[in-house]
Amino acid sequence: MESFVLSEWLQQHFDPSGDSPAYQRLYVLISRAILKGRMAAGARLPSTRDLAADLGIARNTVLQVYDQLTEEGYVHAGVGRGTYVQDISQDLIEIPADDEAADSLASSETGQDRHLSSRGSELLSHLGFSNRQSGAFMPGIPDVREFPLKAWARIQNRQWREAPWELMRYAPAGGYGPLRQALSDYLGSVRSVHSTAAQVIMTTGIHQAIDVTIRLLCDPGDTVWIEEPSYWGIRNLLASAGMNVVPIPVDGEGLWLGEAEHSRPPRLIVVAPSHQYPLGMVMSLARRRMLLDYARQHACWILEDDYDSEFRYGSRPLPSLQGMDEAGRVLYVGSFSKTLCPGLRVGFLVVPDTLAGAFANAVAELYREGNMMTHAVLAEFIREDHLASHIRRVRRRYAERRACLIEAVLRYFGDGLEIIGDDAGLHLVLALPDSVDDVMVERDALQQGVVTRPLSTYYMDRSRVRPGLLLGYAGATPDEIQPAFDTLARVISRYVRGIARSIDFYG
Repeated sequence: MESFVLSEWLQQHFDPSGDSPAYQRLYVLISRAILKGRMAAGARLPSTRDLAADLGIARNTVLQVYDQLTEEGYVHAGVGRGTYVQDISQDLIEIPADDEAADSLASSETGQDRHLSSRGSELLSHLGFSNRQSGAFMPGIPDVREFPLKAWARIQNRQWREAPWELMRYAPAGGYGPLRQALSDYLGSVRSVHSTAAQVIMTTGIHQAIDVTIRLLCDPGDTVWIEEPSYWGIRNLLASAGMNVVPIPVDGEGLWLGEAEHSRPPRLIVVAPSHQYPLGMVMSLARRRMLLDYARQHACWILEDDYDSEFRYGSRPLPSLQGMDEAGRVLYVGSFSKTLCPGLRVGFLVVPDTLAGAFANAVAELYREGNMMTHAVLAEFIREDHLASHIRRVRRRYAERRACLIEAVLRYFGDGLEIIGDDAGLHLVLALPDSVDDVMVERDALQQGVVTRPLSTYYMDRSRVRPGLLLGYAGATPDEIQPAFDTLARVISRYVRGIARSIDFYG
C-alpha cells in the first residue's frame, strides 16, 4: 500500500473527535493495517508532518504513534530516511479480515456487547442509574451544599498533622477500628442496633455491602426475595450475580408473606423496613415479628437496608429490625450517602457475631479497602457529635422543602393525584392514573430540564405496576422547587387533563 493510499484510508476512518485519545485511535488503525497485510513489508509511512496535516491533528500525536509502533516492532525508522513497515510475517497469527471490527475499534464503537458474559449483558440491559445527580426532582439525593465543610476540614487538617502515615496504607480487615467502634456506639443509640465494633464491616457503600453478602451467603441459582416494588440497584445486582430474584408484594404494613411464599423459603430476604423504597411505608411491628420468626424457622438470612431512616417528619422511626433479632439472622446495612453526601463512598454492614470474621476477611481479600483518612475524619466527626447535629439541621431544611413540594402539588392538582410516602425520607411519590405512561411523562419532563423517576420501572411483576413519579425534594431549595414543579405540572397536564386547577394551566 502506497503512502498516499494509507493517508486517504486514514482520512476515511479516523475520527479526530472520538471519545478515546487520538493517538490511541490512530495507533489501532495503523497497527491493524500492518497486521492484516494492507501495508506490505518495506512500505513507507507518510511523514509525521504530512499525516498530521491530512488528519487535522497535532504532529506530536503522530510522533507518539510512530514511536510506539517502532518500539513494538511494527516499523523501523532511519534518521532522515523515513519510517518503513517492518517484515513481521514470521510473527503473525492469522487475523480474520474483519474491516468492520477494525474500523469500530478505532472509532470507539468497540462492539463490546458481543464480548460480554451473559450476566454482564443482563446487568447492562437493565440500567437504572442517571448521570444527573442533583436538583429538582432527583430522588434519593441529599443537598451536598449543606455539607458541614468547616467542621470536616478542621478535623481532617488535624488528622493530617497528627498521624498521616498510618492512614495512607490499606485498611485492616473489617476497616478502620476507631470508626467501627464509633459506628457501633452511634447505631446503638439512634437505631437500637446491637453490635460490637468487630461486627461492623466497612464498605464503599450499600452496593458493595450487598455484593459481599451474596458472595458469602448465596450460591448462583439461590432464591432471594426482594420487595415489590424495590430499588433497581439492588435488584440488578442480585440478578447479575445469578440469583433467582423473586418479588414479594408490599402493602400498607410492608412486606406481606402469603401462603405461597411460606411454602418456598429463600436463602436471603432483602427489606427496607424503616422506609420502604420507593413507596415509603414503615413495616409494622407485627410484620417484623412475623418476618423474624420465618427467618429463624427456615434458616433464612435477612438483609436490612436502613438507607434513610434518619429523615422522618413528625414521628420517630421504629427501632431497627436487627435490634429485635434474637436468632442472629439479620445483617444491617447503611451508608452516609443520604446523611452526608454520596461522594464519600462510605458504607457499612453490621453482621451477626458468627459471621464477623468471615466478612471482615472477605472484604479485605476482594476489595483491598483503603480510604482510612476519610474514615479517621468520619470517626472523629461522629464522636464530636457533628453528625447528629448535621442531621438535625438538614432534617428541618428537608421538612421545609417537602412542605413546599406538597403545597405545589395541591395548588395544581388538589386531591386529584395521590401523594404517597411523604412522611419520611428524601422523596415522595406522585401517583398517576392507571392509563398514564409514567415513562413518557418522565422523558417529556427531562426534555424540559426536570428530573424524575417513573414508579413503574421499580416493579418486576408487570401485572402489579402502578404508574407514578418519584419526586426528590432534598436536593433543591424552595426557590428551585416552585418553578421546577410549574414546569413538571404542565407536562403532567398533557396526560391527565381535567385535573389541574390553575386557570392558566394549559396556556
